[in-house]
Amino acid sequence: MMSKRFKVLCLLLIIAILIGAVINLNTGFLSLGFLDFFQDSSNSQIAEIRINRVLVMLLAGISIPTSGFLMQEYFQNPLAGPDILGITSVASLSVAFYIFFSHDILLPEFIQNSFLSLSAIGGSLLLMLILLSMSNKFQDKSYLIIFGFLVSAFAGAIVSLLQFYAENQSLKNYILWSFGANNMVSRNQIYVLSILVLIGLFFCFKTIKPLIGNSLGTSYAQSLGVNLKQLKLLIIVASSLLSASITAFLGPILFIGIIVPHFCRLVYNPSKLWQQWILNMFLGMLIMLFFSIIAEKTQIPLNVISSVFGIPVILLMLLKQNKV
Repeated sequence: MMSKRFKVLCLLLIIAILIGAVINLNTGFLSLGFLDFFQDSSNSQIAEIRINRVLVMLLAGISIPTSGFLMQEYFQNPLAGPDILGITSVASLSVAFYIFFSHDILLPEFIQNSFLSLSAIGGSLLLMLILLSMSNKFQDKSYLIIFGFLVSAFAGAIVSLLQFYAENQSLKNYILWSFGANNMVSRNQIYVLSILVLIGLFFCFKTIKPLIGNSLGTSYAQSLGVNLKQLKLLIIVASSLLSASITAFLGPILFIGIIVPHFCRLVYNPSKLWQQWILNMFLGMLIMLFFSIIAEKTQIPLNVISSVFGIPVILLMLLKQNKV
């Protein structure tokens, strides 16, 4: 049963999201009229770009916090997330391999978008499988954070090596992608991204109930009939799909998967996972729309903004944990 406080929180977030979307649609070098968004005019293409920008920010706001939320609940670690555990880095490495080695292959745009997302998801799935196998060997799951940093450093080194030997156009394409250019995403890419996000959310939906049992302890979860192996597999698929699909089309959007679940636990009961998931999606959408407005106003890349915002928050989280 949803409490009155939860309903009020959701209503406030929905109103803020709508306001953020309207501000986004009106943010840019050119002022657009209301009719530009609904009928053919000289500014219709610009209006479409802004609509695409809002849609992709909403998808990113749903996906990245959900991925972080799933991993934090599964690993029982508030610092677990797609970027800290190296998933974003490996997805970036997979995309780099695709961009640098497929430039001579002529393919339709829709197929190119599919291969781009598949390369990112494939790399993320592989890393998640390694992470979950390592989690069985490490008694202290905080070692996974260290392992994730090592993976991120290794992936970064390989990407730097690829950049060093890359041709000019491939290097330019990769740099533009890595900046998180939300204006570059086309409507066809949004269709592909939407399908991937919906599949990821379906798997996420399947994990929430088992995660509630898992949060009470492994033995208690098994007594409730929770299939822990199936839960592990669902977490792998859902987290990888959600984080890697966004990384494939928007570049590495860092730290959002960590800080949004943290804020949600501060404002509402952390043991109510269904409500936490909903809050994560709403707050994630609001924050990504806010970042998009800043990116358009300042022309600073999206991933730089997310890092500048996220790093101090994570530092405060570490200091707070240290005091406890």
